[in-house]
Amino acid sequence: MIVLCYFGLIAALLSGAVSLVLIAPEWSQRGLARLSGHIRLQSWSLQLTRTDPKRFHRAVDYGAFGLLGLSGAAVIASGLGALLADNAMFDQLPLGLPWLRWHIRLDALSGFFLMVIGVATLAVSLYGPGYVRSFRHGGYSLAALGFCTAWFIAGMELVVISDDAFMFMVAWELMSVASYFLVAFQHEHAANRRASFLYLLMAVVGAIHLILAFGVVAAFANGFTFDALRATHLSPLWASIAFGLALIGFGMKAGLVPLHAWLPEAHPVAPSHISALMSGVMLKVAVYGFIRFVFDILGDGHWEWGVCTLVLGTASAALGAMYAFQQNNIKRLLAYSSIENIGIVFMGLGLSMIFFAQGHRELGVIGLIAALYHVVNHAVFKTLLFLQAGTVLHQTHEGNLEQLGGLVKRLPRTSIIVLVGCVAISGLPPLNGFVSEWLTFQTALQVSALDSGILRSVIPVAAALMALTGAVTAAAFVKVYGVGFLGQPRSRHAAHARETRHLGMMAGPAFLAALCVLLGVFPGVVIAALGHVSDELLGETLASAYANGWLWLTPVSQNVASYSAPIVFLACVAAASIGYRLLTSPKAVPAVRVPRWDCGFGGLSARMQYTSSAFSQPLRRVFHPLFELREQTVTTPRGHLLGTPARLDFRLEIQDRSWRHLYEPLVRWIEAAARQIGRIQTGNIRTYIAYSFFTLLALLAVVS
Repeated sequence: MIVLCYFGLIAALLSGAVSLVLIAPEWSQRGLARLSGHIRLQSWSLQLTRTDPKRFHRAVDYGAFGLLGLSGAAVIASGLGALLADNAMFDQLPLGLPWLRWHIRLDALSGFFLMVIGVATLAVSLYGPGYVRSFRHGGYSLAALGFCTAWFIAGMELVVISDDAFMFMVAWELMSVASYFLVAFQHEHAANRRASFLYLLMAVVGAIHLILAFGVVAAFANGFTFDALRATHLSPLWASIAFGLALIGFGMKAGLVPLHAWLPEAHPVAPSHISALMSGVMLKVAVYGFIRFVFDILGDGHWEWGVCTLVLGTASAALGAMYAFQQNNIKRLLAYSSIENIGIVFMGLGLSMIFFAQGHRELGVIGLIAALYHVVNHAVFKTLLFLQAGTVLHQTHEGNLEQLGGLVKRLPRTSIIVLVGCVAISGLPPLNGFVSEWLTFQTALQVSALDSGILRSVIPVAAALMALTGAVTAAAFVKVYGVGFLGQPRSRHAAHARETRHLGMMAGPAFLAALCVLLGVFPGVVIAALGHVSDELLGETLASAYANGWLWLTPVSQNVASYSAPIVFLACVAAASIGYRLLTSPKAVPAVRVPRWDCGFGGLSARMQYTSSAFSQPLRRVFHPLFELREQTVTTPRGHLLGTPARLDFRLEIQDRSWRHLYEPLVRWIEAAARQIGRIQTGNIRTYIAYSFFTLLALLAVVS
């Protein structure tokens, strides 16, 4: 299995090397363009362009993405073998420090997350060649895009197989730096530069917290390997400090509220296949790090840790759904939806920690498996939706829902796949999103097993907010599909959109749509496989979930709750088939087509449709204290004395309150401190020599 994992890493790195082949043609063409003032060189440049066929670029694109697909398939196979294996596998690489080689560990937990990375990478490898062609004519460096994508994926793979703190942090920084360049890919836009800088800044802050978290544990250990950290017994105070640092570090990368400020800025500006990898996979790598550190390295947790995790997860789920519902930009909506889904994952982890610390081990296993199941579910349907958002942008050049509409007729195959993703992310049966959210609810409903009155009050509130989150999420994606794909086109681009001719741009999302169905119809098989992870971390499995066979899912017992996904799926298929037969039967009453009622306005138009802002207006009015709203109505007069205006435009801007109340005061404090520190810059050389002299004296006093 380790050999397959190495093969996947090498394939990813080779993909980056293949992408670098494009640098020579890019540099030569730029250099010749600068010297085009000379007629001789200009004719040579034209001749070179004619002899440089497009097949070369296509071969490089397909070669680079083909190697990424090979990497994805290899790590899927390696991860599946590690997930189902009885024992972990170890190895060392001749890299690192002279006294600390890089340690590799492939166990059930790392194998599961390798599979998550591999599935998304495989889908992106199919989708990528057709999508990146649109960047070739914009002056962008496809060599840099391919190279950073390969190292980004390799960094994520290295994180989940690391078995020492040093290698973990090197791989973590590789993942962060590579993704920073991908966010800043279209750097000519000021918004993109701001988003990439914010992302890099918060990545650095998060990495500092992780280094301190590992440092706290390593200070009491005999080394930096995870085995040495695992064998360390910390006092409750130091263990809680390490947990808090890890929660901030990993929570910042995962996008937990209020550490999420970078996420809705960075994900929308990156290329769509990169947004899919960041949202679908990179956030899960942060979840992996949290599980590895808290459940594996720290070991015995405290119920207070679970409460902190549950509260942050609940806040992230509720606020993420609320803000997602208010967005009009489809990629920004998906970014906030990722915050909501990560919140659900951390709710499951928090419930697991609470129940396990209170001695209810089997209930703790349900929470952990619910979280892991939602990890893979979110990776699948969020990657699907970001890829399809890229298809919509690619075909319509519009990302605002207010400018779309009618795409179900213009992009029929894309619309079907998007519908699968919308149903899955809304948590509706029989698709996969329902199963993991149902398992999380089942965990929370067992609160009566706890003796603490505080916990018996907190958990039901969290469950109620999760129910509200599910309803708001369903409404948000009803808006996405209803406003974006149904009705009449709201712009010329939407009216003239055509289905993509690149087979890969359909194959990748279709593969993920099929996984949404399979993960929803056969949950017992998935839970049985996830039992290896829970057995490794908690020493327990969830045998009761599939005790009655693969047909029924009974997480606690058959007397408490049960769910048969195959029966629900067959019932849905049967109902759809019967409805179709009734509508298409020769005996059916033929439909009579009559003109639509236009209320006397003289013909229907796209402007009479419900808009995205209008759809979300009721919830915005109810929960307006949560939002920073700026509403403006612009009136265009007719130019005569009639009171009715010629045009009314409604402009809405929604900002995150956490930015104004948390981040802006911090920025002002840092700027004020910088201005005070700047006073030491006098410009006098004698002052600087004095600084050096007194610093030397202070160091000598410390050393002596």
